[in-house]
Amino acid sequence: MIKKLFTLFKLGRKLAKSDILSIVSKFKKPPFAIKVLFNILSFSFSNSQKVNLNVSEGERLSKSLQSMGTTFIKLGQFLVTRPDIIGEELAEELECLQDRLPAFSLSEAKTIIKKNLGEETFNSIIDLSEPVAAASVAQVHKAQINENGTIKDVAIKILRPDIKKIFNEEIDALMLFAFFVESFVKKTKRLKLIEVVFLLKEITNLEMDLRFEAAAANEYAENTINDAGFRVPQIYWNFTSENVMTLDWVEGVSIRETEDLQKRNIDTKRIASDIIQHFLRHAVRDGFFHADMHQGNIFIDSEGQIVPIDFGIMGRLDNLSKRFLAEILFGFIQRDYKKVAEVHLVAGLVPKNVPVEELAQALRSIGEPIFGQSVKDISGGKLLKQLFDVTEKFNMQTQPQLLMLQKTMVVVEGVARKLNPNTNIWETSKPVLENWLKETKDPINTLGESLKSTTEVIKRLPELPEIMDKANQALTLLASGHVPQNSNSYAALNEKKSEMIAFRNQSIVGLLLLVIFGLLVF
Repeated sequence: MIKKLFTLFKLGRKLAKSDILSIVSKFKKPPFAIKVLFNILSFSFSNSQKVNLNVSEGERLSKSLQSMGTTFIKLGQFLVTRPDIIGEELAEELECLQDRLPAFSLSEAKTIIKKNLGEETFNSIIDLSEPVAAASVAQVHKAQINENGTIKDVAIKILRPDIKKIFNEEIDALMLFAFFVESFVKKTKRLKLIEVVFLLKEITNLEMDLRFEAAAANEYAENTINDAGFRVPQIYWNFTSENVMTLDWVEGVSIRETEDLQKRNIDTKRIASDIIQHFLRHAVRDGFFHADMHQGNIFIDSEGQIVPIDFGIMGRLDNLSKRFLAEILFGFIQRDYKKVAEVHLVAGLVPKNVPVEELAQALRSIGEPIFGQSVKDISGGKLLKQLFDVTEKFNMQTQPQLLMLQKTMVVVEGVARKLNPNTNIWETSKPVLENWLKETKDPINTLGESLKSTTEVIKRLPELPEIMDKANQALTLLASGHVPQNSNSYAALNEKKSEMIAFRNQSIVGLLLLVIFGLLVF
């Protein structure tokens, strides 16, 4: 516990010496005690760093977090998903946080590969390059391997040396800080800060096992193998372990390079529509979608195919949620608000005593303003957010999978609009939703029948190998923002809390004994 306190002191000093407090103060006024603490921790005899006033607060905040390493980068990325804690405005500013750090050496990379894959496998790797990309958790190298007599270009992703140990030590220290805050500032208990930090620890530790990501990429590739114009890189399991992952090298252009795409005669308008359609198709057809589809994670190859990368965060929808999603979106397209309200009731997402007409009226208040706007200003993701806000008033049950989907949908739409500002979200979505609804016949009746089956209601996740089951749990934790009481994570969280309470009590007893000893002696 003393080691945690020392780690916490180092983190606190690092945090205090940055300009984070002054930036955050513009969004949310911190308590006076926090200001005093930061002033003490940041005391230094050297000159303070000059603040660059030419960049926005959001950029400065993101760069400050980035400069403090993996733990703070991951914390910032996680807090983007928790506007209930940091506020909507600050959450939006943090969205530009880049997951980048300086690379570690090629010799270290070779040592890690050799240790994880064995001498023989390591020796079969040809022309391992210097790092081509470096993030907070891992970095990527280009290489070649001999796959059944065929030489293939591959990307080898390698975890940073000792990253798990460093991250877990720092995150445990932050959990202790969260415990102190909750103990002394009672108003913060509602924010469940200890649970927030613990969730970050659980999710990031899964991300640090590259077998989870490889399994997700493998499943995603199988689901989309027949999707024209869409390709998922192949995983090479003989060259993959907990700390190393090998997959096809993507020779293509990032979709952020719009001018480069146009020079290559790639139709960016078509790509914009395809990205939206593929995303929706994967969500409603497969119930398994890429939940981190920002510009840096999507490439266009020489054949004009969309190639996603980085499968650390994937979203999953069960059959009930797929039907719910398709029906509500298609219902809004048709302006059939009563049907959307009925779906909510049949699916048990709102109490049965809620009048259909009242819910339909509330849904109309969301839908009708959309049809008075220019199509380029309509957002399906924002529509889902409004929908959840309204249905919350009718005691709608929280659907973690749909919350993650909504967040991803906003990102996908943003990507599509940068490629083609006039992308019509609804016209693009309609054929995908129509086809899926036709294939499932009458979704309302089928939904009602499926709900009668106990196994369909209880079985909220598909049957998966244990490795993907754990990854699914982490995704649910990320989306819902709480730890289920019947999970192993909940037991681990309570154990951590008990440790910190015991430490606090021992510290108080120790302090009292010290005071008594001082009074007796002096």
